[in-house]
Amino acid sequence: MTQPTMQDVARLAGVSSKTVSNVINDRPYVSAETRARVEQAIAELDYKLNLAARNLRSGRSGVIGLAVPSLTVAYFAELAEAAIVAAEEHGLVVQIERTGSLERERALLASPRLQHIDGLILNPMDHRSEELASVELTLPTVVLGDHPVGGAAVHISTDQRAVASLATEHLLLTGRRRIAVIGARHGDRHGSAAHRFEGYRSVIERAGIAYDPALVAEADPWTQVDGSAAMRELLARDVAFDAVLAFNDSLAFGAMRALGDAGRLVPGDVAVIGIDNVAEAAYSMPSLTTVDLGIRRTAETAVQLLAAQFAESSPPPQQRLLVEFGLVERESTAR
Repeated sequence: MTQPTMQDVARLAGVSSKTVSNVINDRPYVSAETRARVEQAIAELDYKLNLAARNLRSGRSGVIGLAVPSLTVAYFAELAEAAIVAAEEHGLVVQIERTGSLERERALLASPRLQHIDGLILNPMDHRSEELASVELTLPTVVLGDHPVGGAAVHISTDQRAVASLATEHLLLTGRRRIAVIGARHGDRHGSAAHRFEGYRSVIERAGIAYDPALVAEADPWTQVDGSAAMRELLARDVAFDAVLAFNDSLAFGAMRALGDAGRLVPGDVAVIGIDNVAEAAYSMPSLTTVDLGIRRTAETAVQLLAAQFAESSPPPQQRLLVEFGLVERESTAR
């Protein structure tokens, strides 16, 4: 049996093929009565849009890429899920690339695989991303973060110093004074770890608290395993602390487990705060106070800005969009 075409739908609905296309693509300039007729004709004919034919005519694949450093870190897994949902709203599908190293990022950006996608959302390896400044981008790209990647004009980022400042201020407001940090990275000068550390240190020093390097534990990458190891290191130093700022939620979950194993109560003995607000934060024991970075908003904005580039004949102007963030107070920092 021959599959119905857009022209068949147009004839049954008594409209033009262009009107059918407008309804299918959910464009606003179609009256409610006309839209209802077209939708009824689509249902009666069981019409299915031939995406392959449409993409062949447009010269596009209908596929975008999302490159992230890891899928074991909850933030990136949730970002991928949100990007897939957002892309569906634009009739796009998402190809996930896990980079994991600067070398793999360079290989991806030079790979022939990019010829088969329409655009790329890139979340670079954070603390070495400046080394990608000289790469050549061959397709529309949105960069997550302020990293200078190949002259990309569109960036979506968060004020990382302000995020850590908010978290540290919250701990101080709960009466904690000896605030440890998990997630610092030696040698990081421009990445999230560096900016979050700067935010933390500036707040405690403004509060008249002397900076103590013994309260800083490094971790790389930022996984639960690394958070647990960093907390065990802090405990082994036998240095007093009554709060922990973990530079992401995964580190915080690992730190809370290590504290529990050591007989330390959260929040009774030690308050813990994370950054990200991944789904697990609401269900951990205790539930985790954190800073919500707007994962869904980031993904939606990235897909929208990438899709907008497809309709343009020239590169986009320089743009840097800041995603709002906010404190989510839960049990792990209760007074």
